[in-house]
Amino acid sequence: MLRSTVADFAHHVVAPVAAHHDATATFPYEVVRRMGEMGLFALPFPEEYGGMGGDYFTLCLAIEELARIDQSVAITLEAACSLGAMPVYRFGTEAQKQYWLPQLCSGQALGAFGLTESEAGSDAGGTHTTARLDSWVINGSKSFITNSGPRLTKLVTLTAVTDAKDEHHRISSILVEVPADGFVVDPAYDKMGWHASDTHPLSFQNLRVPRENLLGERGRGYSNFLQILDEGRIAIAALAVGAAQGCVDESVAYANSREAFGRTIGRNQAIAFKIADMEARTHVARCAYYDAAARMLSGRRFKKEASIAKLVASNAAMDNARDATQIHGGYGFMNESLVARHYRDSKILEIGEGTSEMQKMLIARLIGVEEGN
Repeated sequence: MLRSTVADFAHHVVAPVAAHHDATATFPYEVVRRMGEMGLFALPFPEEYGGMGGDYFTLCLAIEELARIDQSVAITLEAACSLGAMPVYRFGTEAQKQYWLPQLCSGQALGAFGLTESEAGSDAGGTHTTARLDSWVINGSKSFITNSGPRLTKLVTLTAVTDAKDEHHRISSILVEVPADGFVVDPAYDKMGWHASDTHPLSFQNLRVPRENLLGERGRGYSNFLQILDEGRIAIAALAVGAAQGCVDESVAYANSREAFGRTIGRNQAIAFKIADMEARTHVARCAYYDAAARMLSGRRFKKEASIAKLVASNAAMDNARDATQIHGGYGFMNESLVARHYRDSKILEIGEGTSEMQKMLIARLIGVEEGN
């Protein structure tokens, strides 16, 4: 029922405005408002905090269906839930949960996740942003932060060095209520894809935050956010599967309607086999993220499976986008087509929330492959 409801929403509410927001690089406030009313931002959280009482898999299903039509809308939901609200739910005090989660679950406020820096991407342990304890006085910057600029954004969770002398416990997480003096949202990036997803660099100039805004234990910020990223990779895999399936759907429709040399192009084996390969990739990737989600929800270890799902699904999305563009010919090269948008959007899936290279490194390490010096 959830999948059907979100699919209907994606086709009747998201699809009619997706091309406009992509072309104008504008944030889809009306779509996000409707998503809040539907309870999509509340899906994986308990009812006591304003949630819908679902689980992480229900969130993944919603993300997958949205991504078939518009990856920008899907990543807005993914980032708001798994990166914006989930750290508060996993590691926050009861007071922090009671204050923040009802706002974030309603969709009336968005949260963002400030981890990446210009010189600390895959190597997030190399964070340079600092937080000195008086109240917390934060100085530094973050890069490529999703949901950081809309007027709906009320919370940004930052990682910062709070103890430079302790190599293993040097980074903490701090909740920042925005807007705030010293919190600067720099101009939005001019991106290749995800045009309707809001992404900015952030900078902090003596930003003062109350002591009680520490999220989790001091010095545990890095390890806690690694856990959040493991979960987030399942959600990104779901998004990638949605994108891959969207390419299949568009290709089937086009192959059955486009005629060349007196017959539909789908009757040509070269086209039919290409679409069959696309469907096979999508199915395998969906099975991979289902497996990772099942392990997570049953309390089993899932780090390796999450990395596999993210790797396989992001590859499927990019490969399917390339094949769908080829099937559509010249029309697939036009920005007005959905497959062109998937082609531009899907590349970031092999980079964000852990590059494909990082996933391979993690998988190899977890199955016992020794790393060189």
